[in-house]
Amino acid sequence: MVKTPGVVRVAAVGDIHLGRAAYGPPIQTLFAEVAERADVLALCGDLTDRGEPEEGRQLGRALATIGVPIVAVLGNHDYESGNVPELGKILREAGVQLLDGGDAVEIHGVGFAGVKGFAGGFGRRALGPWGEETIKHFVREAVEEALKLETSLSKLRTERRVVLLHYSPIVGTVEGEPREIYPYLGSSRLEEPLIRYPVDVVFHGHAHHGTLEGKTVGGVTVYNVSLALLQRSFPDVPPFKVVELHTPQERREDGQLERRMDRQTDRRAEPQAGRRGVESS
Repeated sequence: MVKTPGVVRVAAVGDIHLGRAAYGPPIQTLFAEVAERADVLALCGDLTDRGEPEEGRQLGRALATIGVPIVAVLGNHDYESGNVPELGKILREAGVQLLDGGDAVEIHGVGFAGVKGFAGGFGRRALGPWGEETIKHFVREAVEEALKLETSLSKLRTERRVVLLHYSPIVGTVEGEPREIYPYLGSSRLEEPLIRYPVDVVFHGHAHHGTLEGKTVGGVTVYNVSLALLQRSFPDVPPFKVVELHTPQERREDGQLERRMDRQTDRRAEPQAGRRGVESS
């Protein structure tokens, strides 16, 4: 597929669970068509099944040959073995740009912000920081993840912005899962930074039996890109979601087009009904 000037194609998928027996296609097959169909690969957590370094090395070897920039967040399975620092090092050495702790990156003129996120529930049924100290710690984790996401978004100076999460920021994309586990699939606290800062699109995973698409209260499209969900929904196409972002361009003195980067030093964000310049495929 020929690269279109002024368009950045982002392919997103989560919940690869590398290391789990008989789960998903072979890793080489999964990524075989990424470079042909996209300009950036976005990975939304649970990249490994237990967070073991050997799982990370297998994944790293596959990712190192893809040929497009890769940006990722980790998921709860990646934390299982307590090897997150080593796992992160392995993936970074393979060329993956991991987002967490307030990190943000710019690729092809598009800004990427992301965190793992956390659980806690949605809307009026969200868990509050009241009662036992353990409950307060649980809620504090969700709040801190939301604050890290806000910090990430505040660092971006691009006009097009993409957010990566593992846990869902809205209830709409977890519908289809048993209602009893909704509180463990995401948190409305993750939606708050998406209201305060302009965002074009949000990707997350974690809800394997959820819904493909939903919207924030501000109208931003949220895609659930869990591998299992994508495979069931689109069995005849490569299992990743591709979204096209139209980047601003300006004409140089020699008549050639170039991307126009946002040079503002302060982007005050207001609640918006979504963002223009986004197409899904």
